[in-house]
Amino acid sequence: MRLLRALVLAAFALCASAAFAQTIKIGFITSYSGLNGNLGPYMERAVRLYVKLHEKELPPGVKIELLTRDDTGPNPDKARQLAQELVVRDKVDLLAGVIFTPNAMAIAPIATEAKVPFVIMNAGTSVITTRSPYIVRTSFTLWQSSYPLGQWAAKKFKTAYTLVSDFGPGHDSEEAFIKSFTEGGGKIVGSVRVPLQNPDWAAYMQRVKDARPDALKVFIPAGKTATAVMKNFSDLGLDKAGIKLIGPGDITTDEELPNMGDIAIGVLTVHHYSAAAERPANKAFVAAWKKEYGANEVPNFLSAGSWDGTDMIFAAIKAQKGKLDPDRTMEIFKRYKSADSPRGPISIDPETRDIVQNEYLREVRKIGGQPANVELETVATAVKDPWKELQKKK
Repeated sequence: MRLLRALVLAAFALCASAAFAQTIKIGFITSYSGLNGNLGPYMERAVRLYVKLHEKELPPGVKIELLTRDDTGPNPDKARQLAQELVVRDKVDLLAGVIFTPNAMAIAPIATEAKVPFVIMNAGTSVITTRSPYIVRTSFTLWQSSYPLGQWAAKKFKTAYTLVSDFGPGHDSEEAFIKSFTEGGGKIVGSVRVPLQNPDWAAYMQRVKDARPDALKVFIPAGKTATAVMKNFSDLGLDKAGIKLIGPGDITTDEELPNMGDIAIGVLTVHHYSAAAERPANKAFVAAWKKEYGANEVPNFLSAGSWDGTDMIFAAIKAQKGKLDPDRTMEIFKRYKSADSPRGPISIDPETRDIVQNEYLREVRKIGGQPANVELETVATAVKDPWKELQKKK
């Protein structure tokens, strides 16, 4: 009888525990293969590391389940299919991730129809957040870095040439830089848009060299593509011809700098994050990353956007005690702010659902024998998306 009573009590306890358990499912779509397939893991690692370090802060019984999916690079049809399966079949509470703009645009209608909050942790074309009221972005827009880059460059150079990848973020970066650079008195001597995949960098670099600008402003998808650009820039002697290579931070991503080597030394960028930043919150972030993933590993800006996106998700979960309502979640997202992000103080603009953050001038220098993005100064503080701010004035 005692054994029977104990078993009954245990069964009741188990049922009670199950009744209070709540699993938050996050459908995480990023690129693990195809163009920039090496970058997806940097996003996922940041999410998993944050969850590991902070899951004890969740309400009792609440767990996080991350359902990862590979969109295979810029592939909107695949991204749409994956999002639909995650929403309909897996019944996720949230969608997150996404490197490429075309994929984010394809997912937007699904987020709207299903009323599933969608946290964009990378894709940077300004217009994305206008495509669904259920989108919030914790990464950046290309206008945020490229517009202040042009303002800064106009004080240093008389002429510039722009070279960008021919898709949404490239167009944004080109437009933002040209606008601010020319407003500051600079002259654009040439512009070119190159194919997203497999461009002939040598041919384009020769055209730039022949134009003899003071600076070449480049935007291409972050990662290994940037190393190819650096190599061709150096091999064709543009640096020796007195042309300065500048751009948003995508061209000198932290994880790729060791592969670039000395050819990246001296490249100037404007960006919102560097693994070499001296902020205490960033030092703690990098230390936790190295402890978890290896002494030679460093996070990059995709990691920072994913880390902060997860922090924002946790804030919504805690505020609702684990029972997420999509509209309530979006209202919490709109009010999110953090004074202690690895990239400095951040918040979400409630009108646009875009990140608000500082932009830093950085130069690739050697620290301890290794190239790093050294932050030289803060060129703009609390930057809202300049494109949307300009639209308000029209």
